[in-house]
Amino acid sequence: MTGFETLSVSMVPMRLLTFQAPAEDVDRIMAAVVAIVPLTMGVYDSNAYQSAPGIERYRPLEGAAAGAESDLRRRLGVVEVVFELPDAQDVTERVIEAIFQAHSYQEPVIRLQATLSSRSKGLDDSKNPNRWWNSTGDWKKAAST
Repeated sequence: MTGFETLSVSMVPMRLLTFQAPAEDVDRIMAAVVAIVPLTMGVYDSNAYQSAPGIERYRPLEGAAAGAESDLRRRLGVVEVVFELPDAQDVTERVIEAIFQAHSYQEPVIRLQATLSSRSKGLDDSKNPNRWWNSTGDWKKAAST
């Protein structure tokens, strides 16, 4: 996949990794990921997206750690986490292994996709009225008042 540039951004080849996990597992899993790669985007690190909790549906079959079951299980509080990795096989392999080792599941759901991702060129945005810092100020201060 080949990147390209616009006036404001460079579109660079990356790998988009998604995993599902119980919400209570996410901090442990992400700590293992960030120990390998800082998930940097511009002047920010630890960049990831976590969905709202949902319901995971599955039925253990023969060979599952829980043993085979006839009823469908529904687990509340499962989230999806998405982040970008550099387009590098060695980093990707280490991150996937770290997720597997830190995850509480016998068969974690991990997906990997090739993608193009935007990276800002750091142009002067001081006059752009759509930027939060030029309109509403610091969102952290606004949220606390």
